Amino acid sequence: MANAIFRVPKAVNEPVKNYAPGSPERAELKAALKDLKSQQVDIPMVIGGKEVRTNNKVAIHPPHEISHTLGYFHHGDEQNVRDAINAALAAKDQWENTPWEQRAAIFLKAADLLASKYRAVTNAATMLGQSKNVYQAEIDAVCELVDFYRFNVAYATQMYSEQPYSPPGQWNRLEFRPLEGFVFAVTPFNFTSIGANLPTAPALMGNTVVWKPSNTQIYSAWFTMKVLKEAGLPDGVINLIYTDGPVAGNVVFAHPDFAGIHFTGSTRTFNFMWKTIGENMGKYKSYPRIVGETGGKDFVIAHPSADPIAVAVALARGAFEYQGQKCSAASRAYIPKSIWPTVKEKLVADVKSFKIGTVERFDNFINAVIDEIAFDKLAKYIDNAKADGQEIIVGGGYDKTKGYYIEPTVIVANDPKYTTMCEELFGPVLTLYVYEDDRWEETLDLVNTTSPYALTGAVFSQDRYALEVANRKLKHAAGNYYINDKPTGAVVGQQPFGGARGSGTNDKAGSILNLYRWVSARTIKETLSPPHDYRYPFLAEE
Repeated sequence: MANAIFRVPKAVNEPVKNYAPGSPERAELKAALKDLKSQQVDIPMVIGGKEVRTNNKVAIHPPHEISHTLGYFHHGDEQNVRDAINAALAAKDQWENTPWEQRAAIFLKAADLLASKYRAVTNAATMLGQSKNVYQAEIDAVCELVDFYRFNVAYATQMYSEQPYSPPGQWNRLEFRPLEGFVFAVTPFNFTSIGANLPTAPALMGNTVVWKPSNTQIYSAWFTMKVLKEAGLPDGVINLIYTDGPVAGNVVFAHPDFAGIHFTGSTRTFNFMWKTIGENMGKYKSYPRIVGETGGKDFVIAHPSADPIAVAVALARGAFEYQGQKCSAASRAYIPKSIWPTVKEKLVADVKSFKIGTVERFDNFINAVIDEIAFDKLAKYIDNAKADGQEIIVGGGYDKTKGYYIEPTVIVANDPKYTTMCEELFGPVLTLYVYEDDRWEETLDLVNTTSPYALTGAVFSQDRYALEVANRKLKHAAGNYYINDKPTGAVVGQQPFGGARGSGTNDKAGSILNLYRWVSARTIKETLSPPHDYRYPFLAEE
């Protein structure tokens, strides 16, 4: 047991490397990309520390180069899920009784390994497997993940140090126990850092985990497991499985030791999970923690006083970085008529200047969408917009002969409730509505009521009174709210991320709020001088 109160290293955000021509990091990354492309990786599941292979191998192709094979992952079944749960439960007692500073040391070491030895290969795997350009990979797969590990350790330390008041004669203590049972982490394709944080945040707090990543993120998830293993994570603490969602859910949600789910994905899937958990409540030993970040229909609204160039740049970046496949990506915008001509000119020029293609060309700003399902869905929305008479001012093309390429597309809707102003698209399609300058407050109400989601949003204005009106009217419209900035790019330790309404439980990944969900507090009162008589003073006679 610990015999000291430890001060962990101060958490600071990992610096983002620039990968400029001639830089050492650029040369190292180029070499890593070449090396990964030269081999086909065999990717097993990891259950109880053992590599598990099956007879069902699934090929992994870069979304931007579908003719190339990066490797194969071993697809699992219900028995693999049961084995992963058993491994997590078998590892639980020793892991939760490991002193917190020893658990913390593993994730601090993982952060340092990721920031140095594994930086290039983690970036390369994310670029190839998820079709991210070098900058998007760097800020996600390395910097944000390093930040998650370091800041979570700092937040856990803060949590453990917060203790109740003890009056004379008492010593009151509060301890934060891991949950009873196992945690199920279900992670998305679009962020390697989210894929790694969702299982490790509960693990840091003493929980053991079954981790099911998206099939389209397995390639980089495998490298995450290699980093954690080298950092000293014990066998069985995190068990990595590759199964279909319903297959895993049928086993996990029927298990009496299911203690919680850490999820990022679609609202529809999360709603189904919540319903299933509710129907199975009689089976569980305790009430499961349900933590999820789900969909978004993120907005940008500009006031007539807004800087039109700043608005246009925010739309170009906010809507189209990583092909609009960020939970926070700008998907709908409301622009006043007076500044629209300037915004339009700048936005169209910027989008037309984007280069599109493979991630191996660092001058390509736009790469491919994640898979054929996403491609077909987005192509249909674009075709429908054309057929419905909506104006497409730039983009509108698509091609999947070599990769799943969708041109960055800007639609100007003639109706603020047109389909693409309301529904989540999750791709490089931005829909704008041009409003009359004197309808600022009406348009704010429109922003607030158009979508069932409330993840991110941005307001542009140089008028402080107008901003104050927006802040009030949009109070519940976004969990991450930006003033004169794009609605993407939340940084761990600076802007805790998460939204409410149809966007999730708003438990703010990368903050102390999220870690509280993975512990169960126990209050301990120790009386130093117990009473020896039941009688209270009021019982005495006059």
